[in-house]
Amino acid sequence: QVQLAESGGGLVQAGASLRLSCVAHGRTEGTDAVAWFRQTPGKDREFVAAISWSTGETYTRYSLKGRFTMSRDNARNTAWLQMDSLKPEDTAAYYCAAGPYTGRYFYTEPQTYDAWGQGTVVTVSS
Repeated sequence: QVQLAESGGGLVQAGASLRLSCVAHGRTEGTDAVAWFRQTPGKDREFVAAISWSTGETYTRYSLKGRFTMSRDNARNTAWLQMDSLKPEDTAAYYCAAGPYTGRYFYTEPQTYDAWGQGTVVTVSS
């Protein structure tokens, strides 16, 4: 069972940057993708970005491209979400999740991912 731990959230002003970290323990072949989701109260969990541990390929939600980028370091079992030019609407709890990767496309539905971290809160003030 993969165990995930996020860190890096905080309170920042609009326009600032943050880098969220996700450390994964117990990765398996069936959890080649690590993804970030975010959620605000009363709303569904929303896909942000994903990366493949084995290939390094990434996929970012279209509306976030150019501001959010994922990277990973396999030796450190760590994946990062770099968030630049943050906006108040980016305020949310951010979760990393582990799940399958088809090798061609990433799943964006949260129910596809079976391991989740506890979340880290990002607050962007205007």
